[in-house]
Amino acid sequence: MPDKIGIIAGGGNFPLLFAAEARKAGREVCAVALDGITSREIEKHAAETRWFRLGNVGGPIDFFKERGVRKTLMAGSVPHVNIFGGVLPDLRGAKLLLKLRDKKANAIFAAIADELASEGIEVASSATLLEHLLVKPGVLAGRHLGSDTLKTAAYGWKAARTLAALDIGLTVVLRDQVVVAAEGIEGTDECIRRAGALTREKGGELTVVKVARPGQDMRFDLPVAGARTLRVMKENGAAALVLEAGKTLILGMEEFLAAAKDTGIAVLGADDSTFPGR
Repeated sequence: MPDKIGIIAGGGNFPLLFAAEARKAGREVCAVALDGITSREIEKHAAETRWFRLGNVGGPIDFFKERGVRKTLMAGSVPHVNIFGGVLPDLRGAKLLLKLRDKKANAIFAAIADELASEGIEVASSATLLEHLLVKPGVLAGRHLGSDTLKTAAYGWKAARTLAALDIGLTVVLRDQVVVAAEGIEGTDECIRRAGALTREKGGELTVVKVARPGQDMRFDLPVAGARTLRVMKENGAAALVLEAGKTLILGMEEFLAAAKDTGIAVLGADDSTFPGR
């Protein structure tokens, strides 16, 4: 009988990628899907899928317990607008929300993980079975960055780390060591589009830097990148992408590398040692 593993699936391709990899590895996937957020494609990869409204905490826990799931993970995006409004929590969810210090996404995810743990269900790293897709240090695609671009990337690294520490966003877009746009609740791709609109008439190449939060909890809300972001970059005059190594997942590595080749965008995996003395 295959080992069971659960997933609390948000939006996007991340949950689908995990479920497909888990099935290949002989794991039986029990998926908690969120109405209006999770792709219906999850049902093709999971052995069983149960749909819940956002805010229902007791139902998913009961589902996992009924199915004998003792390990689960969280994957996929949950739009901030849904966190701020339109949520109808069940009784357990309402009690959880009342105990929170703040309503930031990480605080909510951590509280849900604690609720699961109290029922004997471990929340595993979101990179489980996907470790091969974590960004490695060094040039991932394209050319080595030139001196000027490295200076811009180094400044962007500091700016993005400051932004992430304040739990505002993870991405900054720069031109010539000037931050053109910083990510808010709109997400990475919209941040890049905004930067492109601001600089379109001025010319010059943009550099995009995306980092993890300080002390990133690998159980949830990992930074991700995919081919779509590279295409958005190309459309908006960005030529280089810097991603934090070891903490950022590439969703669909083959497609990502093909898109990097097609767009001519250079991709660098970085950590704090990448920009010494800059």
